[in-house]
Amino acid sequence: MIKQDQEIFNILLEAVSEAIIIVDEKQHIIEVNSMAEHVFDYKKSELKDKSIDILIPSNYHKSHSKNVERFIEDYKRTKMGKTADVYGLKKNGDIIPVEVELNPFNIYNKTYVMALVRDISKQKENEFDFMLRSKALESASNGILITDALKPDNPVIYYNPAFEKLTGYSKKEILNKNCRFLQGNDRDQKGLPKLRKAIKNGESCIVTLRNYRKDGTLFYNDLYITPITNKRGIVTHFIGVQNDVTERVRAEEEKNHLAKIFNESLNEIYVFDAETLKFINANRGALKNIGYTLDELKYMTPVDLKSGIDETTFRKNYIYKLLKNQEEQIEFETIHIRKDGTSYPVMVHLQLSFLKDKKVFVAIVVDITEQKNYTIKLEKTVQERTLQLQEALSKEKELNELKTKFLSLVSHEFKTPLSGIATSLMLLEKYKLTEEQPKRNKHLAILKDKVNYLNTILNDFLSIERLETGTFNYSFSDFRLSKVINEVVYNSNMLLKEGQHINYPADIDDISMYQDERIIEIILSNILQNAVKYSGKNSEIDIRIRQNKNDTIFEIEDHGIGIPKKDMENIFARYYRAENVLNMQGTGIGLNIVKTHLENLGGHIKIESIEHKGTLVTLKIPNKAKYD
Repeated sequence: MIKQDQEIFNILLEAVSEAIIIVDEKQHIIEVNSMAEHVFDYKKSELKDKSIDILIPSNYHKSHSKNVERFIEDYKRTKMGKTADVYGLKKNGDIIPVEVELNPFNIYNKTYVMALVRDISKQKENEFDFMLRSKALESASNGILITDALKPDNPVIYYNPAFEKLTGYSKKEILNKNCRFLQGNDRDQKGLPKLRKAIKNGESCIVTLRNYRKDGTLFYNDLYITPITNKRGIVTHFIGVQNDVTERVRAEEEKNHLAKIFNESLNEIYVFDAETLKFINANRGALKNIGYTLDELKYMTPVDLKSGIDETTFRKNYIYKLLKNQEEQIEFETIHIRKDGTSYPVMVHLQLSFLKDKKVFVAIVVDITEQKNYTIKLEKTVQERTLQLQEALSKEKELNELKTKFLSLVSHEFKTPLSGIATSLMLLEKYKLTEEQPKRNKHLAILKDKVNYLNTILNDFLSIERLETGTFNYSFSDFRLSKVINEVVYNSNMLLKEGQHINYPADIDDISMYQDERIIEIILSNILQNAVKYSGKNSEIDIRIRQNKNDTIFEIEDHGIGIPKKDMENIFARYYRAENVLNMQGTGIGLNIVKTHLENLGGHIKIESIEHKGTLVTLKIPNKAKYD
């Protein structure tokens, strides 16, 4: 029966998956199972009857002996290694962490202890590895988060301090939330569809996103996500690693912006090798203007684009100075030749630079065609203005001459009648007798004529002043033209020379006008009296009048001295008198007044004349005043 009990006991020992060591009260090993042999690398025969100290590191012997004695006294089942680290000693001297459960029992009035020993080296190793990983996550400078893929909306279940520092959000605001809160309302991002697809398919991916901190500031981050699967291949979690790349993105944006400025500049920008002078790059403005492709330019040098300069001269005048730091920048004008053979003037700004530690030259070329054209135009304008100024000076000189003539004229025109008036007055004083009345009447007539002439001159001057200042007032009314013609012809008949005759116009009794009657009379009187004045004795003066729907046309023709051809262009100039009438009475303002009145009334005057043959004056006056 004892043998049978032993066999059952041995079977039970081997059936247990843990190492079993049985010791007596003196802590000698009574029995071990095969698992104990495996854990400590001893054979059963090597352990039986040996002190338990053989399996315990030496520095634990003393404390272990006391603990076992206390345990036996208490006589109750307990575990070792839950609150303190317990270690075992293998045959080869390796110390291993173990977990021990002690079970006291009595057989034949003897107390024994059965120790269940588990090698927890792997567990400790895993715990240590987990601790290291946790410490690594906690100390990582990148933001790290873990989401639960098995829960709705894939919420965040873990984040490290770097993530909290990077985003500015608190624990309450991060945990159990989908990490899309970092994008705010900025959901239309290129990387988001790729991220959603990767999460849906349980795949890894890396994207660059615009995120926003709690305070609203923007930052860019590279987000790398990788799925975690269980033994059945089901994705249970996602790990996300954030790397703040704001500075990199800003630098790329600035680089792209500068590249865009370079490429889209309307000026030509070239980059060429400092040693070979071969082109390396050129912007779109350069390619468009010069007509070559970039591939074609890469086999060319700046000398190939310039007119009248060889490589030696180009290097000597520009390249060497920059390479030897004699100049920081060189500017020069030259002519560029396009691919099609056409040329255009340019201003070149050349300076030395570096491209990945390689010396290069950057040339900014400005097309100055417009500037050159403007300069030419400006020079032409200056020439034109100089000519205009010369003409103005000539006209001013001419005007001064006219003023001199006018002063001489006024002096003469006033002096002559005033001398006649003085003479007549002096003679009148001598004719006191009654029988001398006819002589008195003759001088009184002379006085009257001279006074009327002076009055006419003064009225002409007054009319000019009013016309210039715009204070002349016209008075319009309906009148028969025959009335005005009768008055004009009557006054002119008083001035006729011997044998002169005025031919009265025919068929004008039914012609009427709505105009300033007094001004029409002044205009016609001036023209007709000029015809009388500048015609010789025994000559005829014709007046022809016709009227259409809109205008009345007057033609006054004489056969007098005419106007010299060279004087025709100035005939309406104020104070101007033709050379052939300088010795005749007149002021040179009558035709100027006539022309000004006609223009104010919407009319027109035309003079045709041949010297020594006569003059034809045509007046065209609206039937109805336009200033009504």
